[in-house]
Amino acid sequence: MIDWKKTRFVVLGLGRSGRGAIDLILRFGGEPTAYDLVRPEGESAADIERWEEEGGRFRFGPPDVSILDGADILVVSPGFRPDQSIVVEAEKRGIEVIAEIELAFRAADCPIVAVSGTNGKSTTTELIGEVFRHEGRRVAVAGNIGRPLSDAVGPYRDYDLIVAEISSFQLERVRDFRPRVAVLLNVTEDHLDRHGTFEEYVRLKARLFANQDESDYAVLNYDDPVCRRLGGEIASHVVWISREYAGKLPGVFLQFGEISSTLSGEELVGLERDITIPGPHNRTNALASVAAAKILGVPSPVIRRTLRDFPGLEHRLERVAMLNGITFINDSKATNVDSVHYALQSFDAPIVWIAGGRPKKPNFERLIDLVAIHVRAIVLIGEAKRLLEDVFTDFAGRYYANTMEQAVLLAYRLARKGDVVLLSPGCTSFDMFSDFEERGRMFKEIVGRLERRDTHED
Repeated sequence: MIDWKKTRFVVLGLGRSGRGAIDLILRFGGEPTAYDLVRPEGESAADIERWEEEGGRFRFGPPDVSILDGADILVVSPGFRPDQSIVVEAEKRGIEVIAEIELAFRAADCPIVAVSGTNGKSTTTELIGEVFRHEGRRVAVAGNIGRPLSDAVGPYRDYDLIVAEISSFQLERVRDFRPRVAVLLNVTEDHLDRHGTFEEYVRLKARLFANQDESDYAVLNYDDPVCRRLGGEIASHVVWISREYAGKLPGVFLQFGEISSTLSGEELVGLERDITIPGPHNRTNALASVAAAKILGVPSPVIRRTLRDFPGLEHRLERVAMLNGITFINDSKATNVDSVHYALQSFDAPIVWIAGGRPKKPNFERLIDLVAIHVRAIVLIGEAKRLLEDVFTDFAGRYYANTMEQAVLLAYRLARKGDVVLLSPGCTSFDMFSDFEERGRMFKEIVGRLERRDTHED
């Protein structure tokens, strides 16, 4: 337990999670000190004025370890690396260093369903939240998905359940964090620029289960080799999901077009066609959502209705428009090769693929066979243009664009009736945009202008 009024908190970073931590500490009557490089403007500046009136203190500028003087707990936002000078100094001084989700967990008074994985966690988190909303429970969806976990706990919050998306960055600094149900969808190479090695990335993902015991539940994807390995190392009750396995395990499975549960005897939960969000990976996301719901007692009719009604999330295989028989899909959230791998398998029609941006540590060679089967043409953008050109050197349909507008117009000209124009970059957006959301919005805006132009011409 934290004595919120007596504990001296320092909050590192004023992004969404940092602001959530400050709000939480102030709601408990504490007086946090917060640091960031630059003083925010706009709405965040107004928040700072309000927080200062409530007892918060703020420091801006180059890193200065003196901010730690007298501190008991340093709350680190995900954007600050573990080797940042203030973090290293706090550890030397014996100050407890925790993530915002750890702070929030210590204030939580309702069960938490935590969802992690390299891909699919946002969709799964929101779908689980929708299932429980449809059942009538008061649910907060929070964490890495947008709303900080700290905003869903503590004074003036009253929820039956919290569903939280959790990233590897957030798991770097947890100690007591213990979800009632922890879901791990998959683990493939990502964020190695931050974590260094794949083994370290796996270790961090496994921290999702570190404090669970046999009274808790871990939902793991049997089709993912890392999840399958971790299943033997977890103390909680393991529930499996699979689109491929046909044996006898406790879990939720998709076989012969049916979604079945073995958690309390054999039960037909629904049909594959109840899952309306596109792509084979979303079958896995739906199974994970069904498993979490069944663990916590949601009736199957509620689950089926939610699967049918759930439209998916913005920027994740989002259907934008159909123009002259050509479907435009916004998958801007696909910032790694695995996400593109899923996207290219999600459509039966030929694809004109818009790809590129700032590469992480890409392995686009994995996509060569899929591109040969599914892709009519590739439109390359951003810093990764030359890298992608080298990978797909034997693919004749390569084209280049300097802006998103050029890419969309070119893709539209290259596509034929019945085709899909797919923005699924496989790279981050930071060479051309502030984030994947701005990239996706720009794509949709350009498609919208095309739609208005074509409608006007008709």
